[in-house]
Amino acid sequence: MLRRRRRPPGPGTGGSGPQGPPGISTTGRRAGLFCVLLTVLLGVQATRVQFFQAKRYDHNPANQRPAILRYDQPRGPILVGSDPVTGSVPTGGRFDYKRSYPDGPLYAAVTGYSSQIYGNTQLEGTEDALLSGTDSRLAGWALWDALSRHQDPGGQVHTTINKAAQQAAMQGLGNQKGAVAAIEPATGRILALASTPSYDPGSFAGSANADQEAWTKLQADPDQPMLNRALRQTYPPGSTFKVVTAAAALTAGVVTDVNAPTGAPWPYVMPGTTTTLVNDTTACDRPNLDLDTAMTLSCNSVMGYLGVQTGLDKMVATAQKFGFNDARLDTPVRAARSNFDTGMNQSQLALSSIGQFDTAATPLVMAMVAAGVADNGTVMYPQLVDKLTRSDGSTVQLMQPRSYSQAMSPVVAGQVQQLMTDVVDNGTGRNARIDGATVGGKTGTAQHGVDNSGVPYAWFISWAKPSGSTQVPPVAVAVVIADSDATDVTGGGLAAPIARSVMQAVLGGGS
Repeated sequence: MLRRRRRPPGPGTGGSGPQGPPGISTTGRRAGLFCVLLTVLLGVQATRVQFFQAKRYDHNPANQRPAILRYDQPRGPILVGSDPVTGSVPTGGRFDYKRSYPDGPLYAAVTGYSSQIYGNTQLEGTEDALLSGTDSRLAGWALWDALSRHQDPGGQVHTTINKAAQQAAMQGLGNQKGAVAAIEPATGRILALASTPSYDPGSFAGSANADQEAWTKLQADPDQPMLNRALRQTYPPGSTFKVVTAAAALTAGVVTDVNAPTGAPWPYVMPGTTTTLVNDTTACDRPNLDLDTAMTLSCNSVMGYLGVQTGLDKMVATAQKFGFNDARLDTPVRAARSNFDTGMNQSQLALSSIGQFDTAATPLVMAMVAAGVADNGTVMYPQLVDKLTRSDGSTVQLMQPRSYSQAMSPVVAGQVQQLMTDVVDNGTGRNARIDGATVGGKTGTAQHGVDNSGVPYAWFISWAKPSGSTQVPPVAVAVVIADSDATDVTGGGLAAPIARSVMQAVLGGGS
């Protein structure tokens, strides 16, 4: 007889038979899933913060980690020749090191400043990544350095500055408000860059109360010692601009022989006006003067007339080949834009041709004018950095000379060289003469202020080479005195002696 198998009691049967293995409760499963979700969310958030938003947090002012890392090692030096003109000193504070400047005021226009509070300027700013050790070109293992946040030792910036020329420039300027720019014409290397009054960048390099007080005092100084007058300030160039006008007139064929009559009338009434363009000396008050005499005596009437005869387009073209109207003139520190208007009537052009009206120039650009004449018409890009190296001296980047423009032909350049030489030998630039050297120059005394009531700006631009040399002159200089207590406020009286001392420093072989 067949027997039916009995089903074991299951749930809901009321049986009490054996149970299966214990399972995971619904609550436990939910808790586990929640933990997994939290882990995933934390990973996503960490990735978002550390990867996608890293730059945002790195540059957040509240994040002190980058600043602490930046100052936990010495900053690389800026050098003049083989001598470092910047250093780093331990602070004993939250930031391990701060910048130091052994000869701060002497080189402030070159180095700029590096401050824990106020940032970096000049070479300290343009070359900050190399000096601080964050430049990728310094890294041996770039990927590992990025992951580990390893910071390489700061690199070195080798400048083109000639120590003797820089010292001569600063000594010559003294307590006067002014600037000097000196260039090696064949290469564009900047040999001196001086601005007075100067300041000590080390006085506010740290983050203490004393640093903040020093900064506040400098900012409030009416003499603006932190203004780089050699690069960042423009002035009416006055009669020094007549070098540009002469080059333009000769290039355009308005004048072909510097010793032949120009046809310039006297008195010269500016076109469209009843205003006579006056001269500073009665020796110019003659009609039909030749260009050489007009430059030697600095005759406004002749040079204004020649600018108008040359025409606006050709005057603009020549000025721009010397660096005027260039808003991106980098040394690598950017210079202020020098101005020669591109839209003027003829009377305004006459004034602009003698360096007045809206014409304005930095000392750097006027040094480029003198250098272009000296280098047979070739204007080179001005450069303040010779090379960049690692802390061990190995080269990161070597700067090469670059041509900026051909401002005039070598033939015209030779004619302008003769004009500038005659200015020094026989005219207003006699104070720049150097024994044993051929010197070419041009003085300028620029009026400014309401009704020309301001103290005139005294200018001098020049170049020099050993007598008898056929080589390109090794130095070209521009000097401007913006404010002086001297009674003889002229380019020949104030600025020419400073230019002479800078040129002598270079010709004498100082480095």
